[in-house]
Amino acid sequence: MNPQDLKTVVSSGLLSFPVTDFDQQGDFRPKTYIERLEWLAPYGATALFAAGGTGEYFSLVGDEYSAIVKTAVETCRGKVPIIAGAGGPTRMAIAHAQEAERLGAHGVLLLPHYLTEAGQDGLIAHVEAVCKSVKFGVIVYNRNVCKLTPDSLAILADRCPNLIGFKDGVGDIETMVAIYQRMGDRFSYLGGLPTAEVYAAAYKALGTPVYSSAVFNFIPKTAMEFYHAVAADDLKTQHRLLHDFFMPYLAIRNRMQGYAVSIVKAGAKIVGHDAGPVRAPLTDLKPNEMEELAALIKTLGPQ
Repeated sequence: MNPQDLKTVVSSGLLSFPVTDFDQQGDFRPKTYIERLEWLAPYGATALFAAGGTGEYFSLVGDEYSAIVKTAVETCRGKVPIIAGAGGPTRMAIAHAQEAERLGAHGVLLLPHYLTEAGQDGLIAHVEAVCKSVKFGVIVYNRNVCKLTPDSLAILADRCPNLIGFKDGVGDIETMVAIYQRMGDRFSYLGGLPTAEVYAAAYKALGTPVYSSAVFNFIPKTAMEFYHAVAADDLKTQHRLLHDFFMPYLAIRNRMQGYAVSIVKAGAKIVGHDAGPVRAPLTDLKPNEMEELAALIKTLGPQ
């Protein structure tokens, strides 16, 4: 899949980030990860992001990254494209991007670098170095310490033909309008705020009609229903699901920093696809919160 093929794929439908399965000792558990991917693949997501943010990329060490991406690529070959996460220090991001390409992934999502703030010149150099280290498509994730301006994206677009996507996790509407007006169809634009469904209609109006859904991990039928409602401007369905599920879901998620990942793993456990615990420094939901989430999920019916 060349970069332009990847751009077409990520512009065409719902995307999702499978959680990464760990056993009770916190080690990668490939058996249930394979079962998870096989369960999710037929539901209609246009691509799955292996070892992304919801997949706890930030906690992976050593050979775990290769094992996870390799497992995802081999399991989903011929079913759904796999985009791997890559991030952290520039040299680590390059190493992971190159490893993902070697293993047969279809592209990479460039997650923010680690900890330190940086000026726009440094961010440009970081993204450019990763893009030029590989041949397949790169999507940059605008979030946290990596917030690119329209001018910076224009420079990167000129220097890096394989930079084909811009995923926003900031939620600054003015900046998004400025970027879209400046860059037009040069990029595929993805909504990437946590629980993106809440922002989906607004982002569609800004020229960002697709997004990544974390809840696809445990309510894939509902996630697809909501995506199709956004695509069809079906506000009645959107408002019903926002009222009945997503807003109460956010009330649980917002109780603890890091719950954006933890609550997804909790949902997977509730529906019978247990991915094991989250790794520290994240913490799992409390028993009473699990009960609240289970009651919410039950109202949606079979998935």
